[in-house]
Amino acid sequence: MSDYLVIVESPAKAKTIGKYLGKKYSVKASMGHVIDLPKSQMGVDVEENYSPKYITIRGKGPILKELKQAAKKAKRIYLAADPDREGEAIAWHLADSLNIDKDSECRVVFNEITKQAIKDSFKHPRMINANLVNAQQARRVLDRLVGYNISPLLWKKVKKGLSAGRVQSVAVKMIIDRENEIKAFKPEEYWSVTAKMTKDNHQFEAKFMSLDGKKKELKTKSDVDNILAKLTGDTFHIEKVKRKERKRNPVVPFTTSSLQQEAARKLNFRAKKTMMLAQQLYEGIDLGKGGTVGLITYMRTDSTRLSETARQEAKDYIETHYGKEYHNQSSGNSKQKANSQDAHEAVRPTSVMKDPKTIKSYLSRDQYRLYKLIWERMVASQMAPAVMDTMSVDLTNNGVMFRASGSKLKFPGFMKVYIEGNDEGKEEKDRLLPAMEEGETALSEKIDPNQHFTQPPPRYTEARLVRTMEELGIGRPSTYAPTLDTIQRRGYVALEDKRFVPTELGEIVLELIEEFFPEILNVEFTAEMESNLDAIEEGDQNWVQIIDRFYTGFEKRLKTAEEEMKEVEIKDEPAGEECEKCGHDMVFKMGRYGKFMACSNFPNCRNTKAIMKEIGVKCPKCSEGNIVERKSKKRRLFYGCDRYPECDFISWDKPISRPCPKCESLLIEKKSKKGVNVHCTECDYKEDSN
Repeated sequence: MSDYLVIVESPAKAKTIGKYLGKKYSVKASMGHVIDLPKSQMGVDVEENYSPKYITIRGKGPILKELKQAAKKAKRIYLAADPDREGEAIAWHLADSLNIDKDSECRVVFNEITKQAIKDSFKHPRMINANLVNAQQARRVLDRLVGYNISPLLWKKVKKGLSAGRVQSVAVKMIIDRENEIKAFKPEEYWSVTAKMTKDNHQFEAKFMSLDGKKKELKTKSDVDNILAKLTGDTFHIEKVKRKERKRNPVVPFTTSSLQQEAARKLNFRAKKTMMLAQQLYEGIDLGKGGTVGLITYMRTDSTRLSETARQEAKDYIETHYGKEYHNQSSGNSKQKANSQDAHEAVRPTSVMKDPKTIKSYLSRDQYRLYKLIWERMVASQMAPAVMDTMSVDLTNNGVMFRASGSKLKFPGFMKVYIEGNDEGKEEKDRLLPAMEEGETALSEKIDPNQHFTQPPPRYTEARLVRTMEELGIGRPSTYAPTLDTIQRRGYVALEDKRFVPTELGEIVLELIEEFFPEILNVEFTAEMESNLDAIEEGDQNWVQIIDRFYTGFEKRLKTAEEEMKEVEIKDEPAGEECEKCGHDMVFKMGRYGKFMACSNFPNCRNTKAIMKEIGVKCPKCSEGNIVERKSKKRRLFYGCDRYPECDFISWDKPISRPCPKCESLLIEKKSKKGVNVHCTECDYKEDSN
């Protein structure tokens, strides 16, 4: 019989910890929550101070029974769930179920699963933190009051299976608002002028900046022609040369949000996948003779703080492998954001000495890639700034001023290890200029005017949406990935080309919520509620009072909605064509990803077809059909002729209605990491997005 019983959430975590604690400890897994609110009802007694009605989760009875039997045999029980609100609530429910005194020192927490951290944490057990439990309980009750009141209303007024949530509804609204911005956007023409110049047989580029000392916007070709008409000959005078040294500071270590964003940009990982892999790295990986060890610290955090031990270890590694000049002597803990709880450290390797290359053979491909990203980011955060030599040259010809900019990496610093990604995919590269001094001249070989059109704001990627939610204070580290997953599973939004687009169903539901429950969609209100939950965690607010302030107004609006919300009947509309399989009429139906065509003879005939959306462009191949949007089996968008299979025209790039001004052929929009450029399909005509 073991003297001590330790309860964690997962078998992987139990296996790792068990190896560190020895034979006197029995480590068992609760498999997450064993007690929760019932799924079949709201489970909140509004009349009794919003008292939750907890039950044993279906299927968890045998697990709880096993834990109770083990608890009876143990001299002492430790509850070692994750170090956050959710983990505290799991410990609280287990204490209640196993008759453990909640005021006893039964709670053990650790931010990393390493031998030393585990042994240290068991030397300092504490009581269950009631404030953390209350904050988690307040979130659950609040979400139940919203979801379990609005959702049945949507079932009744719209269709079965719909749901509404406090954070998810705001996320859907952000996506729909962005889509409306894009639809309302009117592109504006503008021009740029680039000169290809030479100096002492060295070529370089310069861009038009000003005319007669004043900045000049080039909105039309006429503006460009006026500038070009001012030029006299091909000699430009070097009027001003500016040289300076510029430092680029390293980025801070990862938070949950920045990890999800960077993994999306660099590794093409969805938020859900990033968190799954991070959980595996945190709970422990078998490193052969090295045993099972947690490779990263806890992955749900909004802090960028590093412990003194971690910073010292990074310093030793950097100075040994790169040299003392590469360590940032002034690097300390970065300033935290105003709403950061700073309960944990940043997401970092548990030991910098576990270089990704040395443990690669023990990791799956994706585990390795994510660990390498976290390792490099943490090491780089403690390295010296990169130093760039920059040079700016103003060249003039009859009052027309062009500017050339150049830079050269003088000292790589942290960039030797890691360079942060960006949404545009642009990389900083050396742009060398020839030696130039004021009073000298350069020659222009060619001057290129380029037409551009302003672009609409981009649709949200997962990374961009997470970043925006974080900036607005919507949700917390533990909620980003589940929120994005939920709004897709409900069919309110879909991913096209890795960007969110709203579905018709999402727009219908949002319109109803916006009319009757505007506070649910109010960004400021949602952010304030998150701040209130943080205040409950700190012990500065009473959770019942916070819930009551919200519910008093919400209940009134709920009654109004029940009386005044009109039923939205989503009827099957005639599609105006017959089913090619059985001859019955085809109808439009509402599905998870919006409308589609289906046979009215369902279920006898299960024929379905995607709705073809015309984009206003004639087919360039047959000249008879129209180009329509289609989707591949993997839901990738492409464009084809509506006369298929008679005409097999296909394009992965979107054709546009205006012809090429150079050869009258088809123009297409080509997407790249730098934006959207317009290309001709036949000649070399091209329009840059910037």
